[in-house]
Amino acid sequence: MRIVRFGPEGAERYGLLDDSGTIRDASSAIGEDAQDFDRVVAALGRLKPADLPAAPEGVRLGCPVARVGKVVCVGLNYSDHAAETNMAVPVEPVLFMKANTSVCGPNDDIRIPPDAEKVDWEVELGVVIGRRATRVSEADAMDYVAGLAVVHDVSERGFQLEGTGQWLKGKSLDTFCPVGPWLVTRDEAGDPQNLAMYLDVNGQRMQDGSTRTMVFGVAFLVSYISRFMTLEPGDIISTGTPPGVGMGKQPPVYLKPGDKVALGIEGLGTQQQTVRLTD
Repeated sequence: MRIVRFGPEGAERYGLLDDSGTIRDASSAIGEDAQDFDRVVAALGRLKPADLPAAPEGVRLGCPVARVGKVVCVGLNYSDHAAETNMAVPVEPVLFMKANTSVCGPNDDIRIPPDAEKVDWEVELGVVIGRRATRVSEADAMDYVAGLAVVHDVSERGFQLEGTGQWLKGKSLDTFCPVGPWLVTRDEAGDPQNLAMYLDVNGQRMQDGSTRTMVFGVAFLVSYISRFMTLEPGDIISTGTPPGVGMGKQPPVYLKPGDKVALGIEGLGTQQQTVRLTD
């Protein structure tokens, strides 16, 4: 099952992607369940896309989760990415957060303020939680996962690493967390540790990797993070990025207004964004 949300920003409706790639409007069948993501997934699972009306062609896509409670990120989770940033491979997961106000649709513009001079790209596998999880075992961890999605962990490296060096403020600007185009439920997503991923800037391949090279796998991360905080339905874990980020280039290369970014993960769809200055 591929879950989507479509429509104008702030007025998105839930839908399903059918086998032909057509978005089907499921909003009339969801009703009040749209407030709780676990109930949304259960309700959508009872529907047949062919029985639902088609959404308008070319409709805007939003984040496939209506209310993301928190975005928990894993830093330096690919050994070759750690090397390009001159940081040691961690012995246990490095965790940080992105504000949920950074979440946006997969093809929305990346909006940067005038003082953001070191905006970087990171294609990441997103893990969407489907059941409340507290101190779950690694063996049971995948039972708490609703599905997988593409996440673009946009970062402002100056805000992140200079001055007081707080990752949170370099990661949390509005539009710095495009999610989607859809959420692929766990039963259809395949092996999360064997997915090819890429990112292009202005048509040039910058990142070309695979989740095979993660330091810590998805099941371990869900279990580990649930030791330190309760994960709730609709929360997203962004699991780290392969090498090829702008900060790792010699000299570093950063996004500027007018740049176009395209990224995707095998079986999970693609995103496209244009970089613009904030209004």
